[in-house]
Amino acid sequence: MTTDALVAPAVQPRWMIWSGYVLSGLAIAFFLMDSVMKLMMLDVVTSTTADLGWAPEKAFPLGVLLLALTLLYAVPQTSILGAVLITGYLGGAVATHVRIDSPLFSHVLFGVYLGLIMWAGLWLREPRLRALFPLKR
Repeated sequence: MTTDALVAPAVQPRWMIWSGYVLSGLAIAFFLMDSVMKLMMLDVVTSTTADLGWAPEKAFPLGVLLLALTLLYAVPQTSILGAVLITGYLGGAVATHVRIDSPLFSHVLFGVYLGLIMWAGLWLREPRLRALFPLKR
């Protein structure tokens, strides 16, 4: 692959940019809400963490981690790195739900849904990512 393939086109349709920011904003809002709830150690968080088979005190470090990863995703210069790292975090959530035999479509795949929203938003607003993963050849 040459470096010419990574050069972004000069004009990007406005609907793509705005759609990308809306999807990314939804993902960021969810991740921020989730991380703040974990940092506040709310009763619902500690009880759910215990139900998932984790020690309740593990919620706080997970909240710190998710907040850091979300900030990486929100900053344009580090958004791709943030998306890759959040994908790993979401994989852990999927594995946790598989381990305790949660319902497939509502619990197990919820992390996949969030990941798809996050990556779709980034793909729509980031020309370099579209150059790496074009829809058509």
